[in-house]
Amino acid sequence: MFTASALVAELLGAPAPGSPPADVVEHTAAAAAAAYWTPERMARALPLDLVTTVKRVGGLAERLVAPRAVPIRAPRPLSVDQHAIARRPAAPPGAAARTVDTVTSGSRWTGGGAVGATVGRVFLTLNGVDFVCSGTAVRSTNKDVVATAGHCVKDGTGAWANNWTFVPGYESGLQPYGNYPARRMFVAGPWARDADDSFDVGMVAVTDSGGRHLSDAVGAHAIGFNGTRGQQTYAFGFPADPPYNGDHLLYCAGRPHDDPYKKTQDQGLGCDLTAGASGGPWFSGFDAATGQGLLTSVSSFKYSNDDGSMYGPYFGDAVKQVYDTAQQS
Repeated sequence: MFTASALVAELLGAPAPGSPPADVVEHTAAAAAAAYWTPERMARALPLDLVTTVKRVGGLAERLVAPRAVPIRAPRPLSVDQHAIARRPAAPPGAAARTVDTVTSGSRWTGGGAVGATVGRVFLTLNGVDFVCSGTAVRSTNKDVVATAGHCVKDGTGAWANNWTFVPGYESGLQPYGNYPARRMFVAGPWARDADDSFDVGMVAVTDSGGRHLSDAVGAHAIGFNGTRGQQTYAFGFPADPPYNGDHLLYCAGRPHDDPYKKTQDQGLGCDLTAGASGGPWFSGFDAATGQGLLTSVSSFKYSNDDGSMYGPYFGDAVKQVYDTAQQS
């Protein structure tokens, strides 16, 4: 549930009353060579690691060669109409209908709808190494904003990404809507200064593709702030570490919980998605028939001793400031 003032601010794209001064760090992206992301280079790009000890620092490339702290569990490959449902008893006559929560992890999305076009893969270069993440198109004044994880835009206190591009609707190497290179990148101050995982969110304003704005070409999702925690949530992404290969859109669903380790303000969701899913969208109020939902977080990290839970930052005032800045760019 959103407060009236927060909802008005969301609809108008203006800071909520009483918001603190914006703490946003931005970067103008260098123009990437049009021919940089060849199919071969995309196929070789490495998934950004999800395992964290809460504080990320530089050296992402070096961490990739270190052994994983925990094994990756096998997926539960369920289709959208076969997913596990937490069923509750039917309501007695005259009683208010009860909600039925969907609970699934690591399932391939076959339901179509808006997410099939608006969610995509992010390709980027950090410290000379090519990586992949996930992202989604969000409604914005400029029609150009992609939401993703902060570490898919800037390596914490380290370097900004270059060669950054978004491929909406990606499927098995196909780019049905083209690709959208970054023109400006935005992260919250606590992420840029301290690599604070509670603020691991990035917003990227992209260039047009084929003369069309991103949201005109593929659509976009509404974004919400300061919502009720623990709502039924669907999380999407393109995991690329085994047992996945990054070719398909996968998802998890359930009710997130607060960080039991009290290290962040994030929420955790039972989710088997692996590296490469970083930056993928979390939706509340998601309609599986239309593939539309309200964006309320993005996939950020997993604890090294808890590979079954994906954590995502809470979208509060600080994230709204990043979004407001990006949508006006």
